[in-house]
Amino acid sequence: MTHALIVIDVQNDFCPGGALAVPEGDSIVPGINALMDTAAAVVLTQDWHPGGHSSFASSHAGRAPYDLIDMPYGPQVLWPDHCVQGSDGSAFHPDLNADRADMIVRKGYRPGIDSYSAFFENDQTTPTGLDGYLHTRGITALTMVGLATDFCVNFSAVDAAKLGFDVTVRMDLCRAIDLDGSLAAARDGMAAAGVTLT
Repeated sequence: MTHALIVIDVQNDFCPGGALAVPEGDSIVPGINALMDTAAAVVLTQDWHPGGHSSFASSHAGRAPYDLIDMPYGPQVLWPDHCVQGSDGSAFHPDLNADRADMIVRKGYRPGIDSYSAFFENDQTTPTGLDGYLHTRGITALTMVGLATDFCVNFSAVDAAKLGFDVTVRMDLCRAIDLDGSLAAARDGMAAAGVTLT
């Protein structure tokens, strides 16, 4: 009972047809559902932005999606508007077995800061509360799956490893955006942090 499956952002806007679609993002859903049956605990994360979020390119005059800007907490990729609270795009993929979740962690809801990681906002100091939840459940090992490999999965896995969890990322149950080599950089970064990639 010390193992949890962390399912990162399997939401409509990150799947084909969505506002920030990850190629083949929906193809991992059946495998994730099957893996849920083997986990002692299942946690889902959900990108949950207010309209006009500071990470949206539309919030910055003269900026386009995928531009990089400096925010008070560091570099920030600007994204198309996505996963706006309560929208169809923010909902979990309809085939995902969301009923199996013990907990849902919503992130990115503070207007002025983005949150890739399931554990911390992008300032790397503001916690989401997930670390405390897992520790109180006695969970020490995590398997991570979901979207996107090179952003939210990557940041979540590295933070979990830094917090002392034994972390495995199932690469076959993740899909990447891959902006300018971000997938290769994420693989290297996760491996360097002690994350097992399978």
